[in-house]
Amino acid sequence: MTTTGYTDEGTGTDTANTLVLIHGHPFDRTMWHPQIAYARQAGWRVIAPDLRGYGESTDAAPPAPGKTRLETFAEDIIDLLDTLGIERFVLGGLSMGGQIVMECHRQFAHRIRGLLLADTFAAADTDEGRALRRTTAERLLREGMAGYAQEVLPKMITPRNVHAQPAVARHVLDMMRGASPEGAAAALRGRAERRDYTGLLAGIEVPTLVVVGEEDAFTPVSDARIIAERIPGATLKVIAQAGHLPNLERPAEFNAALGDFLDSLPSPAEAGS
Repeated sequence: MTTTGYTDEGTGTDTANTLVLIHGHPFDRTMWHPQIAYARQAGWRVIAPDLRGYGESTDAAPPAPGKTRLETFAEDIIDLLDTLGIERFVLGGLSMGGQIVMECHRQFAHRIRGLLLADTFAAADTDEGRALRRTTAERLLREGMAGYAQEVLPKMITPRNVHAQPAVARHVLDMMRGASPEGAAAALRGRAERRDYTGLLAGIEVPTLVVVGEEDAFTPVSDARIIAERIPGATLKVIAQAGHLPNLERPAEFNAALGDFLDSLPSPAEAGS
């Protein structure tokens, strides 16, 4: 049985004015603190779950021991929203969270009002990429999170921001160090087997905002541009002086883009919800 930890803040002006935010690997829902505060103040209800095996969520009986597929994460999210009585919502995610958002759209597009895809990419892994994820999973189980966290910190946020924003660097490092090696390894193994979502992008019919840090070392601007070009009418926002976590490195700029996007959405009534 899985127990899901989540943040649920704000009331919104309509039951469909709900923003759901999905974190990346190897983080937890606290990565969305700046956006939760911003959207709540803008009149939205904001829900940010910890994914299975991360943060306060548990995975006592995984469908496949040692592996959590994106399909499973998506099912967990819709189960939580069903429990909370939320039928229609805007869905956003960063990195692995963005890929989970694409899987959610594949499974239940009719419930989504809009999409935020941040610092993510749609293609399946190459053979080399799959091998690296599996090797990293074994490393995390063998060594724990500390060494890996320190190693990837200057890629998660830019090396400049590691020094210029020590509080952000500490938060990112703490999230990574605090992640469960078992949960992170299971996600890596499942992510290595994910489908290629590129061919599904043209079928996305809801408003979509694509955001990427200008200096993202993991999912560069070129990956974001592919997504934005293939989704009809999508908006691309490149955040300067930011890496893989622009929502934390440049929260004002990220929130401004998010706010403009949310303000531009058709009302629930206009959208037919």
